[in-house]
Amino acid sequence: MAKLLIIEDDVTMLDLLRVHLKAVGHAVRTASDAADGIRYILAETPDLILSDIAMPYLDGMELLRALRSDAATRRIPVIFLTGREDDDTLVKARQLGVDDFLTKPIQVEDLLSSIDKVLKKSRPDTDLRPLT
Repeated sequence: MAKLLIIEDDVTMLDLLRVHLKAVGHAVRTASDAADGIRYILAETPDLILSDIAMPYLDGMELLRALRSDAATRRIPVIFLTGREDDDTLVKARQLGVDDFLTKPIQVEDLLSSIDKVLKKSRPDTDLRPLT
């Protein structure tokens, strides 16, 4: 089981993700914007962050830049969940250090596969698989 933080300003999408991820055994926290997400990250470090890119106040790219520039948060894996499909966005996300990138609408199987892959890569000696 992994501690996941979902940062998503679309309440419907946030609830859907939370339900699916809890159903497979992950501990899930949610934030409706990056500022709330940062407050959670500073209080309790998640094993992985799932974040939208287009959000009010602070977007996902700015959030990722902030995470990667701080020694305390730079190793937290981040998966972007976004409606953007353009190559420029993907290139910029990779340059900033995103661990994976999924385009909405997201298939649950693809999401679970991405989470598993990223967690295994970031913590190869830790069993963070969800309970089944």
